[in-house]
Amino acid sequence: MDDPGGRHALQARSVGAGGCRPWAAAAEEASVEYGSARYMLLCGLGGMLSCGLTHTAIVPLDLVKCRMQVDPGRYKGILSGFGVTVRDDGLRGLARGWAPTFFGYSLQGFFKFGLYEVFKIRYAELLGPEKAYAWRTGLYLVASASAEFFADIALAPMEAVKVRVQTQAGYASTLRAAAPRMYGEEGLWAFYKGVAPLWLRQIPYTMMKFACFERTVEALYKYAVPKPQSQCTKAEQLGVTFVAGYIAGVFCAIVSHPADSVVSVLNKEKGSTALGVLRRLGFVGVWKGLLARILMIGTLTALQWFIYDLVKVYLKLPRPPVAQAPEPLKKKK
Repeated sequence: MDDPGGRHALQARSVGAGGCRPWAAAAEEASVEYGSARYMLLCGLGGMLSCGLTHTAIVPLDLVKCRMQVDPGRYKGILSGFGVTVRDDGLRGLARGWAPTFFGYSLQGFFKFGLYEVFKIRYAELLGPEKAYAWRTGLYLVASASAEFFADIALAPMEAVKVRVQTQAGYASTLRAAAPRMYGEEGLWAFYKGVAPLWLRQIPYTMMKFACFERTVEALYKYAVPKPQSQCTKAEQLGVTFVAGYIAGVFCAIVSHPADSVVSVLNKEKGSTALGVLRRLGFVGVWKGLLARILMIGTLTALQWFIYDLVKVYLKLPRPPVAQAPEPLKKKK
């Protein structure tokens, strides 16, 4: 069965004497063993490509969104924000911050997707096949939160540089110029002072991204796709992946936007604290730039899942079908 989405059948298979792996994959035509260290590393590579490429591609929109958050008086909307940026810095100004974006989100994607596969498999093994299926939404949430915790530690330094370059006029225009200056002025704290609000932004975002995506894929195949998943072509399955990714992305943007606003202001200002920024912005202020973020994150999330699945197809990684109830659970029902 060919499923580029990487959803794992909640089914048992024996491993050794009497053991079982709750989410084992059908391995026909697979280039590596499902759940092996090489499988996890290749999933990480897929995540690196999906996150690094997509975030870099939307740097212009991200730049305008960040400036709307930190200077709403000057950057009043998406289109006017683009106009102000081009007038001030030219077309090249729209690419400002591309280098820390590429390196930071490539690292984040490696740990986000790679560790999600690790935690999802390990937590499912701890639960057993029946509980893993019955509690699969909670499993997706906990596995993705665990992965994002470590992914954000990898992202934080480059995110701090990116925001400083994009939002603080005259500070520095490149990664090479900004990073040494930040270290010289504030030490290592400059790169990690935003990690806590980054967790507040990214962990809810990632929990929604993975859990909503997994369950949306299930729903699409159950209610919207007119034929069984096993009869869908690779292109059709990748289409389902893109649609489910976009739906998940809209919800991701909404739940993570307030913390994103705090991160943008925090990384711009020296000596600021997350709580202080939150108090100053207020309820209305933290929602500035939401439309831009919905457009950005919806498209971003859909493309990330599409690229991630495409990499799995290309590398012939195990791609089992959507979650299915194990036989003992079917008999109970």
